[in-house]
Amino acid sequence: MRGVDTNEDAEALALRALAWTLAEPDRATRLLSVTGLEPSDLRTRAGETAVLAAVLGFLEAHEPDMIACAAALGIKPETLARARMTLEPGYES
Repeated sequence: MRGVDTNEDAEALALRALAWTLAEPDRATRLLSVTGLEPSDLRTRAGETAVLAAVLGFLEAHEPDMIACAAALGIKPETLARARMTLEPGYES
């Protein structure tokens, strides 16, 4: 992925980051705990902008996860931060 140019690009990246986050059970549990989402909520609302922004915020809050996710997705960590800013206008990291 070359970057985050549109809301659609940001959503696609956030969905990839969500999949990466959920691939590790301890990290997935921490995501649910921090966001307050239930597994059923996450399944139902995974494509919602607010949920995707929360996933990126979760990664930003723990730099090792953000760096590892970015590496796994083949992007720079800053790209994840830009995606969150795209999905959550008015938010500044």
